[in-house]
Amino acid sequence: MKQSLQLKLGTQLTMTPQLQQAIRLLQLSTLDLQQEIQSALDSNPLLESDFDEHAGETHHDQNTPAKSEGQEREAAERESARETQNDATANADGDWNSEIPDDLPVDTRWDDIYTSGSYSGGEGEEYALEQRNAASESLQDHLRWQLNLTGLTDVDKLIGEALIDAIAPNGFLDADLDEMAAAFEVESDEVQAVLKTIQQLEPAGCGARDLRESLLLQLRQLPEHTPWIDQALLVVSEHLDLLGKRDFRQLSRRTRLNETQLGDVMRLIQTLTPYPGEAFGGEEPQYVVPDVIVSRKEHRWVVELNPETTPKLRINDTYAALIKRADNSSQNNYLRDNLQEARWFLKSLQSRHETLLKVASSIVEKQQGFFELGPEAMKPMVLANIAENIGMHESTISRVTTQKYMLTPRGVFELKYFFSSHVSTDSGEDASSTAIRALIRKLVDAEQPRKPLSDNKITQELDSQGIKVARRTVAKYRESMGIPSSSERKRLV
Repeated sequence: MKQSLQLKLGTQLTMTPQLQQAIRLLQLSTLDLQQEIQSALDSNPLLESDFDEHAGETHHDQNTPAKSEGQEREAAERESARETQNDATANADGDWNSEIPDDLPVDTRWDDIYTSGSYSGGEGEEYALEQRNAASESLQDHLRWQLNLTGLTDVDKLIGEALIDAIAPNGFLDADLDEMAAAFEVESDEVQAVLKTIQQLEPAGCGARDLRESLLLQLRQLPEHTPWIDQALLVVSEHLDLLGKRDFRQLSRRTRLNETQLGDVMRLIQTLTPYPGEAFGGEEPQYVVPDVIVSRKEHRWVVELNPETTPKLRINDTYAALIKRADNSSQNNYLRDNLQEARWFLKSLQSRHETLLKVASSIVEKQQGFFELGPEAMKPMVLANIAENIGMHESTISRVTTQKYMLTPRGVFELKYFFSSHVSTDSGEDASSTAIRALIRKLVDAEQPRKPLSDNKITQELDSQGIKVARRTVAKYRESMGIPSSSERKRLV
């Protein structure tokens, strides 16, 4: 085979480092973006924030015009009065700052001198601040703390700690008492006695083996004169299966209670907690910072970027001025490379903000009905609709709408919330699946507790409004919203 050289022309898309950086910044959440910006500020001396105190002083000295003699005199007088007030405040507070040296290094920060523990609030406020930052107490820790306050022997406390370790997060005991008695070489009655002690601790109902025992423990810890407590104990101990099936007719017949009396008993039982351990060890709340803000101004909806998530960065003019065009020294090359990286980062950041604002504005434009009337007026929309509207690829829209949130007068929503599939209607128009879910929720909220709407009835109600959906579709939407079936929603008034 003869070798030869050939020349071909073609086009090829190359992922340059700048393009890769822009795509990576585009898909970052607000928290990840803040970390990325801070990392860039720490690693690149040519980047600085407008909120940096030292950078602000340098910028002020270079760009602020010279003051007149009168302005300088007035500024000196204000500075003298401020120093006098500070001296008076310091004398009134005592010698709290006596340990601070007169001459501090230039790069000293406030946090280096004043620790966070020097908060001047009251004792209760300091405690609240510590509690706010402390980890949540687990169920086992709470029970062990109470167990140490009991008068049990050392052996019984060891048994109690073993029982507490065997309590599941929902509060139920997951252990065999006979096996535990054999492990500690004691009688089963002794383990049972320790368990009864644990079952008297808070929260009420912990340490039970099943739901019936947990509800009974909670009822027995109520005051003796609680209305309908005897009837509630009867229902829970002997007719819990009928209560779970909501067979109120059979339950009324067996307990010999009329509908009104049975309703009072049910209300007492509903005050109990099926899983008493769920109040402990839950996940910490996740706070969402919106990326864009939508507000009503002059009869139109305005979309703005959240200034809290768009920090202002700039090139450090002092370091940039040190770069010499014809100098190839290592220091000059270092500054030149960092200057180029800083420009790329700022450009990628600006591109991210512009794309996010463009996508959010297009979403608001297409979902005017939602902002005016609510979720019931949501229109079906897919990524391709926004991509076509703003002239971008669907993958870009997907990156922009992931983990990005919008603050509206109706609440905070992820941008992906506004995208939904469509269902055909009698009018020929498409209805959004989000709007159908909102209609189902509205119908369920307005139903009679004694006669809740079945899936077939909800399907008929939607059909009367021109929305054709199958019963299984209604059931799927209902389950996705966490709405129980009609038999489980039945209540006694």
